[in-house]
Amino acid sequence: MRPFVPERQTHDYKRNGTTNLFAALDVASGKVITNTTKAHRAIEFIAFLDQVKKEVPKELEVHIILDNYATHKTDAVRAWLIKNPRFHFHFTPTYSSWMNLVERWFSELTTKMLHTSTHKSQKQLVASINTWAERWNQDPTPFRWVKTADEIFASMAKYLGN
Repeated sequence: MRPFVPERQTHDYKRNGTTNLFAALDVASGKVITNTTKAHRAIEFIAFLDQVKKEVPKELEVHIILDNYATHKTDAVRAWLIKNPRFHFHFTPTYSSWMNLVERWFSELTTKMLHTSTHKSQKQLVASINTWAERWNQDPTPFRWVKTADEIFASMAKYLGN
């Protein structure tokens, strides 16, 4: 790498595996609960919800903002939700994941760790993600919207030509 030269990917780039990352962001403190899995099915999602259930104090209501991925809406997940009434799901509109602050944390992970690192295996990738998340939680920073809702909607209206 040299200054003012964009990063490049060589012709012999080899993908050494992928992982699924579940993350729950406490918007007040910035702390993140994470779990990596090999797949993103209802069974893994429910296991993650059980992890969140254990880590969040029992007296607190838990509001989870989700995208519209089919895994989040299976019968098994609905049954789990009925058994855990302190949990509330809120789904973002299609193509609106930017409204979910945990996506901002994913961006931090991507730009500050994933884009600048190399992993020779899926196991190494998972270890790096876990280490980065642990370090993040040592000094978590809450994300703050810098625009008002009216400013965001006005910007969207200009973009959409309304």
